[in-house]
Amino acid sequence: MSNTLKNNLFQDISDEARRQYLDARATFEAWEDARKKAADVRGGMFWKHQGRAEYLIRTSTRNAQKSLGPRSEETVRIYESFTARKKQAEQRLSDLTARLTHHQKLNRVLQVGRAPRLLVEILNQIEKSGLSEYFIVVGTHALYAYEAAAGVRFGDSDALATNDIDLLRDTRKRLSFFEKIGHTGSSMLNIIKKVDPTFEIRFDQKYTAVNSKGFEIDIIRREANHDDPHPLRLSDEEDEFYAVQARNAGLLLDGPRFSTMIVATSGHMARINTVSPVLFTRFKKWMSEQPDREPLRRRRDALQSDRVLELVTEYLPHLVET
Repeated sequence: MSNTLKNNLFQDISDEARRQYLDARATFEAWEDARKKAADVRGGMFWKHQGRAEYLIRTSTRNAQKSLGPRSEETVRIYESFTARKKQAEQRLSDLTARLTHHQKLNRVLQVGRAPRLLVEILNQIEKSGLSEYFIVVGTHALYAYEAAAGVRFGDSDALATNDIDLLRDTRKRLSFFEKIGHTGSSMLNIIKKVDPTFEIRFDQKYTAVNSKGFEIDIIRREANHDDPHPLRLSDEEDEFYAVQARNAGLLLDGPRFSTMIVATSGHMARINTVSPVLFTRFKKWMSEQPDREPLRRRRDALQSDRVLELVTEYLPHLVET
């Protein structure tokens, strides 16, 4: 690819911004690991007198209590090990959270990212709710993951033009999903409303929530097979999404994944889980060839397919075989 063509298609970020992204990503990944380890020691332990004996009690974040047995060398060891690990895990998470806040400021100053802040906040809220493993971002917003990994930006703003985010729900994990969202005591809509309370389910399109500025979130799913429930409601809560079937979405669900950190214009960071860029190009090319698809959308599909393929060829050639 000539330098002139390359400059038209992609914009390099500065060397300083590129170094900052790598430093921020390293801290972000360490923070993710620290958060998981801190989650392993959530709740607490205490000694409780019952009759003439003293028992070690394990408490959960919901104040549920479980006896681990009477005081003994073993339960004392368990108690001391737990409290030491909890203190260490919480301190490490606190330190890394502070470091992440510092990187967020540097990201903003050095203009490291350009992902919409709303996208980053939605992804972080889904992760905070423990539901990120059940969704992958598909469609236009996946491009922010690809350009972040390549260290460049798409030069054509039309490739990124969209006012909605598509979340592909993994129906293969439906039982664990219902259990997990049940533990949140909330609906998927209410989880989204924690980011922006103006989101509401569209009356005529139950798989879409729209906020006061017209930004939409669509929950899609693969086409129902013999063991898939249909229609699929995300929870038993009264006001909730129904996932809509999307043609050939099973290919995206079964295909190779891609995951990285994206940065918002505000400097805030989030992990985005999507499909591999090679699979993205193939799927978008297929969509652009569907005669019943709206012409404007078909042209954008073709544009995105071409741009991502060029990005992979130029900057991410190691992903060509995925």
